[in-house]
Amino acid sequence: MNNFSTKEIEKFSNKILEDYDNKIPGLIFKEKQKITNEDALLIQSNVAKLRKKRGEEIIGYKIGCVSKDTQKKMGFNQPACGYLWKNELHKSETILNKKDYTNPAMEAEFGVTLNRDIKPEDTSFDYILESIQGIYPLIEIHNLIFYGHEPYGAELLANNAIHAGVILGAESKVPEIKIETNLKLIYDKEIVDTWTDKIWPFDMLSEIEWLVKERAKNNNFLKKGNLILTGAYGFPVPINEKKLIQVTSSAFGDVEATFN
Repeated sequence: MNNFSTKEIEKFSNKILEDYDNKIPGLIFKEKQKITNEDALLIQSNVAKLRKKRGEEIIGYKIGCVSKDTQKKMGFNQPACGYLWKNELHKSETILNKKDYTNPAMEAEFGVTLNRDIKPEDTSFDYILESIQGIYPLIEIHNLIFYGHEPYGAELLANNAIHAGVILGAESKVPEIKIETNLKLIYDKEIVDTWTDKIWPFDMLSEIEWLVKERAKNNNFLKKGNLILTGAYGFPVPINEKKLIQVTSSAFGDVEATFN
């Protein structure tokens, strides 16, 4: 259900982008706007159009809120998605500035790239698996800030699923058999969170069919070369005073970044 006119949605979208550019994301929610999830998705889409219009390039999509606990916390009954931008993609061992983010918080995650376009009618698990070019360990950066009322689902969606960038590790080839891996999030050499017994491809690709169909609602189709963040297993963890952020996977390698 939409509560706002097209003109109001455009106004919100411009404000969302202005605040994001100024490193103070989501200020419209300080006014306790009652924005529905449907309106929030329209805002997210409009902001993406504004960014493309000024020359920014979409390089893929993120899947978020894959755990049922996170969905419940956000007031969802499905995952969330957002856009990935070329100018926010960083290589491992990059050095970033905490001042460029609001309460920077990280997730340990896997990403995949596609070797062909995927259409909504081509979404069997086997077809998706055959469409994977490579696998990456990655760190997803978030602006972990919410101003509105709980649940924060609409605020999260309007702010591009609070996505603020990706630090990407090296590509691994797609295994020919299922393979087990762990995944660790490490701050200044101390393990913050760890997940074990994650099985490729089932634990990584389970929500891509949902993403394909969700994107198709706005005539956005997953393209060859797109990077897809397959979904974190926990909630973003603020880095606070920590600087060295590392993610390690026993099967798919490591990635790190320093936040000064």
